Amino acid sequence: MSTTVPKRMTVIQATFIGVGSMVGAGIFALLGAAGAVAGSAVWLSFLIAGVIAALQGYSFAKLGATYPSGGGMLAYLARGFGEGHVTGIFSWLFYVTGAIVAAMVASSFGGYASAVVAHDSPTAATLFAVALVLVMSLLNVVGSTAVARVQSAIVKVVLAILGVFAIVTIANWDPALLDPAGYPGVREIIASVALTFFAFLGFGVITFTAKDLPQPSRQLPRAMYLALAIATTVYVAVSLGVFGTLTADQVVAYGATALAEAAKPTLGQLGYVLMVITALFSTAGAVNASLYPSTGMTQHLAEVGQFPPVFGRTLSRWKASIGLLVMAGLTVIMVLALDLNSIASLGSAVALLIFSAVTTAHFRVHRETGAKLFMLVIALIATLGTFVVFCTTTLVNEPKTTFALLVILALALIADLLWKRTRTRREREIPTS
Repeated sequence: MSTTVPKRMTVIQATFIGVGSMVGAGIFALLGAAGAVAGSAVWLSFLIAGVIAALQGYSFAKLGATYPSGGGMLAYLARGFGEGHVTGIFSWLFYVTGAIVAAMVASSFGGYASAVVAHDSPTAATLFAVALVLVMSLLNVVGSTAVARVQSAIVKVVLAILGVFAIVTIANWDPALLDPAGYPGVREIIASVALTFFAFLGFGVITFTAKDLPQPSRQLPRAMYLALAIATTVYVAVSLGVFGTLTADQVVAYGATALAEAAKPTLGQLGYVLMVITALFSTAGAVNASLYPSTGMTQHLAEVGQFPPVFGRTLSRWKASIGLLVMAGLTVIMVLALDLNSIASLGSAVALLIFSAVTTAHFRVHRETGAKLFMLVIALIATLGTFVVFCTTTLVNEPKTTFALLVILALALIADLLWKRTRTRREREIPTS
C-alpha cells in the first residue's frame, strides 16, 4: 500500500515566499532611480504599481484556484494557448530570466556583505554571491517545507525592521517635503511606475506553491492577495518615510544607501546597521524564492513535453532536481561572467511580457475560471501600458538591456524550435506496434 507525503505549506508560508521574492533588493535600489523621475511622489508610484500588480494578481488567483499546478503561471499559459510554441517560448523565457534575476539579487547580497566584512572587495562580493546561491540551492534540495520555514523567518525579520524604520521616520518626517505642490507632472509619475513595478515582479512565484498547499483552490488566492497587500503597504510606508526625511535630490544622490541615511536622524548609526541587516536578509530571501519554482516548474514542463525529459529527473542519491541544479548553475555563471548592473531592467521587461501573455491566455478560459472579463481587460491594458512606458522611458536609455532582451527572446525561440524538432524526430523513430 503506497503512502503519500502530506502537503504542509500554509497560506502564511506561501505568502511569505511571495513577499520574500518581492521585498528583495528592489526597495533599496529603486528609490533613487524612481526619485529621479517622480521626485517625492514615489510613494504614489508604488501605490499605482501595487494596484496594477493586484489586477494581475486577480487574474493569477482565478487561474490558480481553477488549475492548481506545480507549473504555476506556465501551466496557465498552456490552458489558453495549448502546449505549442507560444507556451514553450515563454517557458524558456521565464526559466532563463529567473536565473538572471536570482543572479542580480545574489550580486546585491555579495555587495552588501563585502561592504561589511571585506572593505568592498569585488572578489569577496562575487564569492559571497556564489556562496549564497549554493546555500539556497541546497535548501531547496532539502524540500519545500524547509524553504517555507526559512523564508518565513527571513521575511519576519525584514518586515519587522522595515516596520520600525517606517514608523520612526514617518513619526519624525517633514510634511513640507511631501507637499503635492512639489510633485512633478502626471507623465513623470506614470513613467516612474514602470520602475517601481519591478519591486512587485516576485508575486508570480506564489503560483508555483500550488503543489505544496493542501487546498490550493482556496489557499492560493488568499496568499496572492495577502502578499500583494503586505508588499504594497511596506513600499508606500518606506517611501513616505524616506522622502519625508530627505529631499528628492538627496535620495537620488544616496542611491542604495538612502534608507540608511533616512534612518540616521532618529536612529543614528543603529539605523545604518539595521538597514544593512535588512538588505542582507532581503536579498537572501529573494534568491531563495527565485530558486524555489525551478523544481516544480521544470518537472511539469518535462512531463508535458515542453522541456527535455532530463529536466524532470532527480539525482537519486541527493534527491536534487535537475531543473533546480541547472537553474543554480546558470545563476552562478551569470554572477561570474556578466555585468548584471547593465541589464538590471531585463527581468522587469520579460516579466511584463510573460504577465501579459498569461492574462491573454486567461481570456480563452475565463468562463471556466469565473473571472470577470472587464477585470482581465483592465489588467492587460495596465500591464502592457507599463511595458510600453518602460520601453519608451527606460530601455531607450539602456542599449545593453535592449540588446540583452532581444538576445534572450531569440534564444528562447531557438531553444523551443530545436527541442520541438528533436522531440518530433524521436517520436517518428519510435516503432509502432
